[in-house]
Amino acid sequence: MGLGFGSFLLIALVALLIFGPKKLPELGKAAGHTLKEFKDATKGLADDDDDNKRNEK
Repeated sequence: MGLGFGSFLLIALVALLIFGPKKLPELGKAAGHTLKEFKDATKGLADDDDDNKRNEK
């Protein structure tokens, strides 16, 4: 069950109605920063786990 173009368009329209055109770029920017921080944190955890496995050998 994929997210098609029609579904994406409907979600974008609802978001535009709820938040308004001035608020959407700010929300997108905040979401991007959040995803970047999450990615960096999970990468850091994976790196720590790899280091722990190397030290155990």
